[in-house]
Order: sequence, then structure tokens, then C-alpha cells
Amino acid sequence: MRILFLGDVVGRPGRTIVARRVPLLRQELKLDVVIANGENLASGIGITMDKAEEMFRAGVDVLTSGNHVWKKKEFVDHISKHDEPRILRPANYPDGAPGKGWRIVQVGGTTLGVVNLQGRIFMEPIDCPFQVGRRAVQDLKSKGVKTIFLDMHAEATSEKRAMGHFMDGQVSVVVGTHTHVQTSDEEILPGGTAYITDAGMVGVAQSVIGVEIAPILERFLTQMPVKFGVPAGGEVSLCGIVAETNGDGRATMIKRIQERHPYPGTAERSTRN
Repeated sequence: MRILFLGDVVGRPGRTIVARRVPLLRQELKLDVVIANGENLASGIGITMDKAEEMFRAGVDVLTSGNHVWKKKEFVDHISKHDEPRILRPANYPDGAPGKGWRIVQVGGTTLGVVNLQGRIFMEPIDCPFQVGRRAVQDLKSKGVKTIFLDMHAEATSEKRAMGHFMDGQVSVVVGTHTHVQTSDEEILPGGTAYITDAGMVGVAQSVIGVEIAPILERFLTQMPVKFGVPAGGEVSLCGIVAETNGDGRATMIKRIQERHPYPGTAERSTRN
């Protein structure tokens, strides 16, 4: 199975480039499935169903997320009432949180398990991602799923790296997200799991992890809340990985993708405290 994963898609520039490139990448790379982290789809923070539908129309099969998945009340209300099989929230939020943290996706004549976890270092003190991840993988394997993809949405490199080794030989791919800066440590671990600490982002390159530079500098200099937006133009970076697995679910290849594309757009506004 050949899997494309795209790092955090940030705002309209990210969505626009996904819409342009994913249909072509599906053909160029002979992809079987496309997964993207979508927690920053809406104005650079949060997710809404209309923005998610843009990604599905572009050819994305599954959206993972992270700590910003709850930022848009309309989306929380929606997944509280409706099952959204193509959108995951981190599995280690406590019982009672809406949505689901792992799914089985039909890919041609076989199946793919997708698991979404969130770290705890410098983030919310939610349930243990290692224990919850173990249970998710056991559940998927009990259903006969051999190929399993895991998005570890975490701040700390150590926690992501630890998850890679914890899941080595148990899942096919472990990809880190959240920091928006692509790392160059892609490898196949000894047990046959493809791993990278962070896939990067799909967002404006000349930015601070996808948002305007000046307000972020002001925030660091003054420690005051600021309003910021997704930059209005400039090159957009499309970052992610392609991984390939065999019939037993072991990874046989992982390769980074990093592209730059011009984007003539308009600014979007957002607020983050």
C-alpha cells in the first residue's frame, strides 16, 4: 500500500495547494490513500465541516487532528451528533469526548487502520497516549487489519520518538505532527515501522509555522494577546511523507516530500491567546 501523509494544513493557502496538488500527486506517486492533519484548516486554527469537505473533494481520504480540533464550536456540535468516519480526533481524550480516535478505512480490496494520538508534554494532561495507542492497535489487529498508520500529534520530540519505538513492529507508520517544521530523520525502524518526528505543514513558507510573522513577534516581545492571520501571499510549502508497505503491514519505504508553490490569496484573521 502506498500512503501519502500531509502535515498540518494551515488555512486557505494550505487548502488551496492541497486542492491543486493532491489530484496530481495521486497519479504521479500511484497513491492508494491520502491522509492529512486538518486541525488548522479553518483560518489557521480549528476545523469546520465545510473546510473538511474541501479536502475530501481534493482527494484526501482521512483527516487526523490534534489539540485544536475543539476550537470551532460548530464542529464540536456536529461530531457530537453525527458520526464522521473520515475525521479523527486524538484517541486519548477521556471517555465522553465526541468523535473517534481510530478507524478502519477501505483501500481497494484491503483495509487500513488509522490511529490519532496526542502527546502530553507541554500539552493538555489527557489520557496516556501509549496505553490508549496500544489498545487501539490491539483492537484493529483483532479485526484483521495489518496495515496501521499512526499520527502522533505532540510538542516534544522525545515523546514522538518514544512512540515510534513503542509501536515499532506493531504499526506500519508513525508520523509526528503539531510543530509544523519538517524534520529530516525519516527511517524504517528495526521492527519494520516507518517513522518521522514531524511531517511539517502545508502553509505559507515565510511565516511563523503558517501564520503572520509580525503579530507573533509582538506576542513574544510583549507577552500580550494578539490577533493574527494566515499570510496573504507568498510561497506555500507542501510538506509530508510517502510511505509504502507490504502485504504484512511492514514498511518498505518512507520518503519526505517538500514542495514550494506560489499562492496569490487574501488574508484570513484568527485569534489565539
